[in-house]
Amino acid sequence: MVVIFPENPPYSRKLRAMLEPLLPAGCVWRTIEEPDGLAALAGEKLLFAVALDGAGCSGAYYRMLSALRRGGGRLTGCTAGIVVAGEGELYTKGVARDLVLAANLAGCAFLGRPLVEATGSLRNFRVQAEIHDTDEASAFRLAVEELTGRLAGWTGPPPVGRLLALHASSRTTSNTLALWEMVRRELPEHIEVQELCLLNGTVADCNGCAYTACLHFGGQGKCFYGGPMVEEVFPAVRACDALVMLCANYNDALSANLTAFVNRLTALFRQNRFYEKRLYGLIVSGYSGGDLLARQLISGLNMNKSFYLPPEFCLMETANEKGSLAKLPGAAERGAVFARRIAER
Repeated sequence: MVVIFPENPPYSRKLRAMLEPLLPAGCVWRTIEEPDGLAALAGEKLLFAVALDGAGCSGAYYRMLSALRRGGGRLTGCTAGIVVAGEGELYTKGVARDLVLAANLAGCAFLGRPLVEATGSLRNFRVQAEIHDTDEASAFRLAVEELTGRLAGWTGPPPVGRLLALHASSRTTSNTLALWEMVRRELPEHIEVQELCLLNGTVADCNGCAYTACLHFGGQGKCFYGGPMVEEVFPAVRACDALVMLCANYNDALSANLTAFVNRLTALFRQNRFYEKRLYGLIVSGYSGGDLLARQLISGLNMNKSFYLPPEFCLMETANEKGSLAKLPGAAERGAVFARRIAER
């Protein structure tokens, strides 16, 4: 395991002192001061360890982020987890989402639930501390040990045999579904594809049941509020090897129905981890901002709901007028490449 460690004294020294006793023997620390510190990392298991100052910043981290965003393929074949520690209460998860997206587009896969974050007060570990009957600092250490243990033992998900595509778009007008059809027709025949539409209010949003109620119904593969989520979507999620989210970007956010899906999935997640299920995204924006939705998929389904994030998990296009996606130069070829990526990884 290689620890990728952007220097940010004195905060990085504090983080290293916390992490070193918790990591498996034989870890190699790669201090990142200049972009070339990411060279020769193909095929490695990586732990990104980022320390932020009170403003949620780190110069070395931003230089590393810049290198990842400019250098496609720099982390080909790598699988990673991430630890972010901040002096303040904000920005730790935002920094982590930016890093995961940039590293993923550079060829790096991420475990399901790849993030351990520590705010300055460690109050974000209060619930975990209560569950484990310990204090916040000990809960943080347990989370790091759990993450690094999974990373050290990870051998990859099984091949994709069943794929579930979820959308909330109208087939007659949607550029997003046009992109999906370009991908779908290039998938090999051995992959069984199920497509579900969540349009027209078929999925009510989560109503925030008590934890015990959610746990009770989730243990039965159900939700108190029932409906299509329980009858169709939950069984499809349980059965699939890969989930493809088909996301139209109208307001720089996932649509209400897709957001409701992520929220309602909590009931199933209470008793099921999705570590071996791949997450993919197809995002079509009318103007810009596809990366904003990619970050939402990462935080909602990879960081929180534990879906595995394969390398280059997301295909993002820009198309506004009806039917314009099909006219984009190279769109069909990019769709075919994305389909091969699903089939081969």
